[in-house]
Amino acid sequence: MKENNYCPLNYTMDLIGTKWKPLVLFHLLEGPLRSGVLQKNVPGISNKMFTQTVRAMEKDGLVARKVFPEVPPKVEYYLTERGKSLEEILRSLDKWGFEDANKTK
Repeated sequence: MKENNYCPLNYTMDLIGTKWKPLVLFHLLEGPLRSGVLQKNVPGISNKMFTQTVRAMEKDGLVARKVFPEVPPKVEYYLTERGKSLEEILRSLDKWGFEDANKTK
């Protein structure tokens, strides 16, 4: 952020601009989800990519996970306050996609 050519959009896209991050974030808007359920809600994401995606978002402070001491292990992911602050953006993207897809039919 200290560069003279700082671009807020570039900053945002670095945080959420991959193929999978917005989808994972969007599905967590309604509340915490177990790891397996969340992964199933994102069609086409591989196990490896899912793990990489949620770990990167954890590192960036957008999602957090809670591990329950059970056998088999239960893991839930949820949005942090920082992740929740993206709700308006994510819902706007969803709305635009819905409207645009219906225009082209």
